Amino acid sequence: MKPTTLKGRSLLNWKDWTPEEIRFLLELSHSVKKDLRTGDIHQRFRGKSIALLFEKRSTRTRCAFETAFGEEGGHPVFLSTQDIQLGSKESVEDTARVLGRMFSAIEFRGFRQETVEILARESGVPVYNGLTDDYHPTQVLADIMTLEESFGKSEGKNLCFVGDGRNNVARSLIIICAKLGVNCTIITPAELSTDKGLLDEAAVWAAESGAKISVTDKLDAVAGADALYTDVWVSMGEEAKRDKRIALLSPYQINRELMSKCGNDSAIFLHCLPAVKEEEVTTEVIEGPMSRVWDQAENRKHTIKAIMLATI
Repeated sequence: MKPTTLKGRSLLNWKDWTPEEIRFLLELSHSVKKDLRTGDIHQRFRGKSIALLFEKRSTRTRCAFETAFGEEGGHPVFLSTQDIQLGSKESVEDTARVLGRMFSAIEFRGFRQETVEILARESGVPVYNGLTDDYHPTQVLADIMTLEESFGKSEGKNLCFVGDGRNNVARSLIIICAKLGVNCTIITPAELSTDKGLLDEAAVWAAESGAKISVTDKLDAVAGADALYTDVWVSMGEEAKRDKRIALLSPYQINRELMSKCGNDSAIFLHCLPAVKEEEVTTEVIEGPMSRVWDQAENRKHTIKAIMLATI
């Protein structure tokens, strides 16, 4: 059943979304993907427009928003920091007020979580977090969709994220898994462990859903995993820390040996992309039969379309 409260909602992270609301978005995502496969064309965004604000470069996020909105008859407008005055000559608040009067919705991909929160507060239209340093909510919805395509369901499945436990993907996985009853283990060096505040919040949601959420530095924790997930070791904006990160995370590379430690012949490999092959993952794994990264990338489009359909 469609929730009655989604129209006009922003997606800044998954904290204030109920499991039922997230579940509805997943079901809608599967539906719009089926429509694309069968050639069922709609024009549900006809006469509407979306502003796509990008401080950080993007392949999947930009293409997903542009194609999803355009296929539905809407007009996406890409705006980089070279195109508008966001936070320089003009405050974020003033930019939000102007864009909110001209566009049906706003997407933001950049550095500070505060920026996307101001856009949502001041614009008066739905605002979508396409990535900040803190969260990547549209990515992890596609991740859960990919789990469901691979196993028929996500609830009760065991997902292990191996790498930087503080990054936006790891943090977002903890939230959505705790909400939906997916067991999520973050395997990371102690120096990069997920912050306790988020884990305390997740514990409340996990108690309701039955999810098991844990953080460890032990690679043996992959035993029983249905999916191993990783991300680049050096996030955008942290290039100066590259040598230190590589030294710290090299033992956490996902390779054939680590995949075999799952003890699960049906285990899959996930990556939010772009990947640095032979660093966080070997070419053998990402290009092999266990990999679902291309399905995962495609699912960014279907989940983003579902989010926009539900909220616009």
